[in-house]
Amino acid sequence: MSRKRGRHNKKKQSNDYQPADAVVIDFHSNFQPYHSQLKLPAYPRKIQAKNQSQGQFMAAIKTHTLIFGLGPAGTGKSFCTAAMAIEALIAGTVDRIIFTRPAIEAGGSLGFLPGRLDEKFDPYFSAFKSCLVSNAGIGVVECAVKNGNIVVEPLAYMRGKTFNRCFVVLDEAQNCSPEELKMFMTRIGKNSTVVINGDLSQSDINGYSGLHDAITRVSDVRGVHVHEFTYEDIVRSDIVRDIIMQYEDPNPRVHGYGSTY
Repeated sequence: MSRKRGRHNKKKQSNDYQPADAVVIDFHSNFQPYHSQLKLPAYPRKIQAKNQSQGQFMAAIKTHTLIFGLGPAGTGKSFCTAAMAIEALIAGTVDRIIFTRPAIEAGGSLGFLPGRLDEKFDPYFSAFKSCLVSNAGIGVVECAVKNGNIVVEPLAYMRGKTFNRCFVVLDEAQNCSPEELKMFMTRIGKNSTVVINGDLSQSDINGYSGLHDAITRVSDVRGVHVHEFTYEDIVRSDIVRDIIMQYEDPNPRVHGYGSTY
């Protein structure tokens, strides 16, 4: 009997063995990697809002279930969302970050792109992934993706799913149809945060934008917050703000440079 027990214990120990170069990260602890040579940043980093509007947006994400972030490019919608998402993940208030967006550039179908499903959708994730890396570092993000704590899914594949203990991000929502956004919003389960970002002036679809429809219908629902960024909130660069304003101006001229065309 003792010999059998010894063999059993030896086998169990071998299953628990971790190779010397393994990286084991517990997102619900103080986040200390076991790999002595892998330098991961101490988290949480102190994320500072670059202006009052960003601060209000981030505060709304902490206190609401469904948050709409509206505004032009360069206002920091994705950056602020990524900061709050990775903070929630490492703090243990959510188990997973889910990123999605409509694949409108591929004609509404991922079948035109080569590779597996994750490979097809990866180009759409790259911009948001860069925001995650800026906030938490490449090591944190890569390990989270490998462990399944950060998941990328096409919007079309979300029907029938429920978001429980998730931080869900829908980007480029202006390219959703009303039916798609209704389907997406009715996936919200318990203990989750859902952020829907978009720019109503950049819709690439024919017909009525689902983002505009959703805001009209659910903005007064309890737990929903709509935050609007303006051109004055653009932080990417001054030239980006001027370019966007030129495209919105019915009588184009160069703002702030004292000359006209």
